Amino acid sequence: MRHRKFGVKLNRTSSHRKAMFRNMVTSLFKYDRIQTTDTKAKELRRWADHLITLAKRGDLHARRQALSIVREKNVVHKLFEEASDRFGKIAGGYTRIIKTGRRPGDAAPMSLIELVTYEEKPKKKKKKKKAKSAVAQKPAVIETAADQATAEKEAIAEADKAPAGKALAAASEDPKKKKAKEEKPEEKPQAEEEKSEEKPRTAKAKEEKPEEMPQAAKAKEEESEEMSQAARAKEEKSEEMSQAARAKEEKSEEKPKAKKAAKAEKPAEVKEDKPKAREKKADEEPEK
Repeated sequence: MRHRKFGVKLNRTSSHRKAMFRNMVTSLFKYDRIQTTDTKAKELRRWADHLITLAKRGDLHARRQALSIVREKNVVHKLFEEASDRFGKIAGGYTRIIKTGRRPGDAAPMSLIELVTYEEKPKKKKKKKKAKSAVAQKPAVIETAADQATAEKEAIAEADKAPAGKALAAASEDPKKKKAKEEKPEEKPQAEEEKSEEKPRTAKAKEEKPEEMPQAAKAKEEESEEMSQAARAKEEKSEEMSQAARAKEEKSEEKPKAKKAAKAEKPAEVKEDKPKAREKKADEEPEK
């Protein structure tokens, strides 16, 4: 009988089982959600709840106890930093298991285990009725039409008063200001005369520029002629090189021809000598 023995064996040794659940709980806190079989998910829930209670406690001893299970320091640091904010207002039930069906192949029941985050739902504000808003908008339209009419009347009255106001302003001006205004138009012709004097100067400068332009054109033509001469010299050199190469090729072709002719002449001479030697031998034999 298995009295006072809790937990599942999962057909594994104790060391294998502990190592497996350490890896699974580390992945759960790293990614906030993992997929596994139903039995493993239900057993993993115990491990996750124990580590979250240690993280909520938050002292040094609790941190060392968590590091004895989760061997990655970054995951433990993240868990202890976020535990009070995520799980501070709930006591237990830190995980959620969602069944996802059966695994293809062995038809094992699968489930998704994830961390639960506590979020306060914002209070919904009551919406005002639209009928009241429509009724309130109609008087505003009427007021705007009345305001436009009054604004047009005021504009007409101001336009009538404007000529009289200008006459009063002209009468109230000081005589010194009037003289200053009269003197200003005299300054304008002087500025116009200066501009008219500047125009002939610019025309002269434009006439002088065309004289400079032909000189630049001449310089460019001279440069182009020099470039063409250099190109011609290069072409002449290339032609000389090609002629020398052709002469070498002709010489190389003549040598094999001379050798072949010499070889062809030698066998003919040898063939002519052989019959003469045979005739001499034939003449000597009868004498003996």
